[in-house]
Amino acid sequence: MPKATITFVCTDCGGETPRWAGQCPHCQAWNTLQEFQVRKASGSRPRQSPMSAGAQPIPLTELATEAAPRLTLAWGELNRVLGGGIVPGSLVLVGGEPGVGKSTLLMHAAHQVAVRGGQVLYASGEESPQQIRMRAHRLGTMEAGILLFAENDLDAICEAIRSSKPQLAIVDSIQTVTDAGFEGSAGSVTQVRESAARLMRLAKEVGVPIFLVGHVTKEGAIAGPRVLEHIVDTVLYLEGDRRQELRVLRAMKNRFGSAEEIGVFAMGEAGLEEVPDPSAALLSQATTTSPGSAIVVALEGTRPLLIEIQSLVNLKGESAIVRRIANGVDINRLHMLIAVIEKRAGLKLGSSDVFVNVAGGMRITEPAADLGLALSIISNDLNRPLPDGLVVIGELGLAGEVRRVGQLERRLSEAARHGFTRALIPAGVKAVRPSGLEVLEVRTLAEAQSAAFSSPITSGRFTKEAGVSVS
Repeated sequence: MPKATITFVCTDCGGETPRWAGQCPHCQAWNTLQEFQVRKASGSRPRQSPMSAGAQPIPLTELATEAAPRLTLAWGELNRVLGGGIVPGSLVLVGGEPGVGKSTLLMHAAHQVAVRGGQVLYASGEESPQQIRMRAHRLGTMEAGILLFAENDLDAICEAIRSSKPQLAIVDSIQTVTDAGFEGSAGSVTQVRESAARLMRLAKEVGVPIFLVGHVTKEGAIAGPRVLEHIVDTVLYLEGDRRQELRVLRAMKNRFGSAEEIGVFAMGEAGLEEVPDPSAALLSQATTTSPGSAIVVALEGTRPLLIEIQSLVNLKGESAIVRRIANGVDINRLHMLIAVIEKRAGLKLGSSDVFVNVAGGMRITEPAADLGLALSIISNDLNRPLPDGLVVIGELGLAGEVRRVGQLERRLSEAARHGFTRALIPAGVKAVRPSGLEVLEVRTLAEAQSAAFSSPITSGRFTKEAGVSVS
């Protein structure tokens, strides 16, 4: 029997070291090294990439320019995240919290391939074929072209893919697959890494796209070594609260398209449905006439989204412990904006609880929503709603200045398309103003506050005394 090799593998970065240490020498993470015995099976043969046999370096200018035809799905939202469709021979990792809808999403994708005459191999190491059939019947995705394969042995899965050569293969999940050529239980660092690498070689060899389902840890990262995300071509995260209707499929990495695109879906009784107009869905229940509510335009990839931000300011006693809670917004960003509001707008929030929520379960990461968030806090503290039909765009600096943001024309066009009549934007930006949308340029938070909470508007235009310029 071959002698086992003991190595220590970091669960965060996948780096290896011959001896244990409290800190990973590669990524400097603490207490992440785990001991593994790597031993090849006695009858195994060394696996080499099929492209290595007889491969020769080729000048870049002599390579063919034809792109491989993509496999387009019926859902435009899914095609958008994938960069235009499924690329043959690609390896895609789909992660998300338990119960968020990963298997449901892939069953819908399998149905859309099979209904067009394609064949899909669905290999599951967690569910029996009867369980998968029950889910397919509930989702209305029953198709003879979907082949169910309840197996967690990697050799059997690879052989099934080679023999059937389907248009799409799904492995649910990568943490349940084991390679007999390596020691370790299913889900261990060695098994996950080596299984994913072998599936990558197989996908490139036979030209079959393979989708892997990945579990996530309590921190929200995909379980297993971080090198797993480096091996695959595309990493997709399905986000959303199980108690909320909307789901967001976010591309974190994509070798065949933009890594900043999102797809929006709605979870209903019949499974997932695509939401081609997310702004309309997010605004369907907006409470724009209530104090503390503001509409901002956030850019996700190339898509502008109209999102409602809600704030609640609750005054407490001087000696009471105050709380700052943010749902859908970075808590450190909220702390900074509260400090800017107190310093530049003159509000006293030191003895008040501040709660912020992004409606619809969305998550805002770009600073273009700073001005809208600040005005929503001011609105609730003053108990005065923002004017109806107002959309707010702008980043806030520590001096209270309103900074420019990118893709302003696209944001304004989205606001005008949904019937908004006024927009607060940073001053000095040269952008085409859509018809029907009155654009108000502001330079500071004080100007934005004066414009938003001026005396009742009758003419639809602010005066110069309000401290804003009308364009």
